[in-house]
This record gives sequence, C-alpha cells and structure tokens, in this order.
Amino acid sequence: MKIARYEPWGGLNQLMKDLEQVYGRSLPNDEDTTVATSAWVPAVDIKEEDKAFLIHADIPGVDPKDIEITMENGVLTIKGERVSETTDERKNYKRVERVRGTFYRRFGLPDTADAEKISATGKHGVLEITIPKREIAQPRKINVNIV
Repeated sequence: MKIARYEPWGGLNQLMKDLEQVYGRSLPNDEDTTVATSAWVPAVDIKEEDKAFLIHADIPGVDPKDIEITMENGVLTIKGERVSETTDERKNYKRVERVRGTFYRRFGLPDTADAEKISATGKHGVLEITIPKREIAQPRKINVNIV
C-alpha cells in the first residue's frame, strides 16, 4: 500500500494557479514577500549568492529600456508593459495565450541588500537584477589595558 500526503486544498490551489495563468493575474500569496499587482505577472527566480542576490524575470517582448526599476524603503519595484497587437492582426487567431499589458512586481529585500549598488541587464527576454550585499561589520576584540 502506498501512502500519499493528504492536501485538502491541493485541488483548489491548482485551479487557482490555472486561472491565474489563463487570465494573467496573480492573487496575493502570504507564503512569500513578493507583491504582484498587474495585468500579467512575469515569472521570477530569486537566487542568493555569497556576495549578492540575483533576480531573473522572464519578460519576452518587452524592451529592457522600457522597464522601470526602483528601490525605496527596502522594497524593489519592477514595472513595465508588453504592448498589445492591434485587433486587425489578432482577428484570425484561433487561440491567444500570451498576455499583454502592464506588469508590476514588488520584492521586500533584507537589510543586508546594498540599495546603492543595484544593477540590471536585459538579454534574450530575461531581466537580470543584481543586488549586492553590504559588507557586514566583523566583530573585533577589544583589549583591556591595565593601569
């Protein structure tokens, strides 16, 4: 007999993910620190390395110069827009799955992030944001002088 993990909300969670993908909207998720509020939400990977955090966002069809990245009060914000095709061009389509419109993502960053040295590059539809970590002050030993 095989034991399977019981997840009472598993089916509902999968339905929500499917609906979000179809309609290009993301519902708030308490499991992480990101906020997504937009017509569509680019997929994002976040990686922590020894000296930096890396964010990779899939944004095909968006010119990197049209992306706005800001950092304020420990929150990194990424905004942009994938331009829609005209209705004449879409008239003969049988299926349209690629979502168009604006996107807006926010990420809470830890105190170790160095906001002054954040950099971003765009290549082949992937936005890479590098967030260096601050140098943490090392503890030092203080000698006691005998008088």
